[in-house]
Amino acid sequence: MKKFDSIYATASKRKGGDKQLQKLLPKVLPDNAVKTIPDDRFLAEMSRCVFQAGFVWRVVNQKWPDFEKVFFGFVPDKLVLLSPEQLERIGQNPAIIRNMQKIISVQKNAQFVLDQRKEYGSFGKLVAGWPTGDHIGLYKMLKQKGCRLGGATGPRMLRNLQVDGFILTHDVVSCLQQAGLDINDKPTSQSDLKKVQQAFNSWHQQSGLPYSHLSRICACAVGENYPPEAFTH
Repeated sequence: MKKFDSIYATASKRKGGDKQLQKLLPKVLPDNAVKTIPDDRFLAEMSRCVFQAGFVWRVVNQKWPDFEKVFFGFVPDKLVLLSPEQLERIGQNPAIIRNMQKIISVQKNAQFVLDQRKEYGSFGKLVAGWPTGDHIGLYKMLKQKGCRLGGATGPRMLRNLQVDGFILTHDVVSCLQQAGLDINDKPTSQSDLKKVQQAFNSWHQQSGLPYSHLSRICACAVGENYPPEAFTH
């Protein structure tokens, strides 16, 4: 595997120097701050990312204040009490995106959040207490226990909340492959994901950087050289 300092050097050169590259790196909260993120904010961001999947993100974001009103501020205790008839009425509300399957996922994820609160005290405590260096395990848990949180949806939800972790975009995968990692273009097998985790763990040890920064720097080191405004999180 290629050392991370060479990947950093490539990304820095492409983005116009260290200062410009640093501006593109996402914010990362320490674990003690992640613990304090309210359950309703986890549910809200889960829901936002679910609705954004396969849709125009800008439209979802423009409508988001209405989403917050329609879904009672995403307080999970309230949403689990909604009847099928109430969900149907929400599905007819023109203020939000009327995708019934995604609307139903909000209630299912509300129950998911409450289940974790019962076991761990809060969803934030679950996430903050997850073993360092096992992001693929956390993403797998989100996919298996949550609703529509597989693929990039779960990792993006965490990134938006400033939780540390990598996201396997096309450019990040390309960077890993160019660095010498033998994985598929779409690494979904447990074997490939284990290799990805080991690579990021090694780079984390080499650089001391958060996984979110490693991931973003990888994306900046390959592919199309996107302008700074393309990186919103």
